[in-house]
Amino acid sequence: MTFIEAIILGLIQGATEFLPISSSGHLILVPALLKMPEPALSFVATVHQGTLLAVLIYFRRDLWQIAQGVWHGLIHKRPFATPESRLGWYIVFGSIPAAAAGLLLESFFDRVFGTPVIAAFLLAGTAVLLLIGEKQFSGQKQINQMGWIDALIIGLFQALALFPGISRSGSTITAGLWRGLDRTAAARFSFLLGIPAILGAGLLSAIDLAQATDLAAQLPILIGGFVSAAVVGYVSIHFLLQWLRQHKLTIFIIYCLAFSLVALLILLLS
Repeated sequence: MTFIEAIILGLIQGATEFLPISSSGHLILVPALLKMPEPALSFVATVHQGTLLAVLIYFRRDLWQIAQGVWHGLIHKRPFATPESRLGWYIVFGSIPAAAAGLLLESFFDRVFGTPVIAAFLLAGTAVLLLIGEKQFSGQKQINQMGWIDALIIGLFQALALFPGISRSGSTITAGLWRGLDRTAAARFSFLLGIPAILGAGLLSAIDLAQATDLAAQLPILIGGFVSAAVVGYVSIHFLLQWLRQHKLTIFIIYCLAFSLVALLILLLS
């Protein structure tokens, strides 16, 4: 992989991790379509850490308040007394389905579904999910009005992202809309819920990074991918939250469908 290819894939990871258009699908399809080498596991680990840094920085104040709320709740033996403490436990509770499915089934999903053609089909599935969420569900609920059932259902939808091509943020935003959250609140909880998932994926991939024999030679490429993923990830979070204040999910539905169809056409013809 060249330095320019690393920058391109870092940009793709940073944008698609948070926009509802599937990072896994893009990291499979873009190299296949552009005849680029498949990214090494060490590189995938590094760009995941870049997007993790982006979300931690963007939500640093929220995370600090959540941590304080959980800590004070435990100290005073009232763990669910405040909205911040409840939100912290909702994130933990909602992370369980994806964590369990990922530990048990991730290698199976990668092996069976991780081909470019299937990823392109499943990217169209992301469009369908977003369309259902946009057309069938709407609400005014904010995050502080969520309940345990809401967190569980959104967490179950997050597990759908084990299918390469199904967007994690897209599936969780759809679930949030189903549970009556407004678009911005659904996206905000999606990002917060994604922190343990991104952290877990990054830590598991970091094992491969630590075992890489040519780490020093890869360093410029890894740094390029990390920085581009972090910067674009931060911008993407801000963009989506601002966009959803005034707009619907239509642009992402059209993009997923168009990219899916173009990718399928190219792949099948070649």
